[in-house]
Amino acid sequence: QVQLVETGGGLVQAGGSLRLSCEASGRTLSRYAVGWFRQAPGKERERVGAISRTGGSTWYAESVKDRFTISRDNAKNTVYLLMNTLKTEYTAVYCCEVNEDFTAVRVGPANYWGRGTPVAVSS
Repeated sequence: QVQLVETGGGLVQAGGSLRLSCEASGRTLSRYAVGWFRQAPGKERERVGAISRTGGSTWYAESVKDRFTISRDNAKNTVYLLMNTLKTEYTAVYCCEVNEDFTAVRVGPANYWGRGTPVAVSS
């Protein structure tokens, strides 16, 4: 079993940037593709991006393409989500999830996911 802990969320003004981290324990993260999704109050869960096990492939939702960048450091068992030019509608709890299969973290289901870190974007 793998445990995931997200950090780095907070309050930021529109147009600003944040970098979120997803750190794994229990198993080496290099076994998994990793995805990020967000959950805003009253809205459906939205997958925003994913990265393959080696980091050689990435995928982004159209809503965040060119604003978000996912990277990983397998030596640190950590995946990062860099969010630039933030919009107020990006306010949500951001969570990471893992699956051995890259397709599964893009469309679901994931094997494991964390509790998330809240991001609030003010105008």
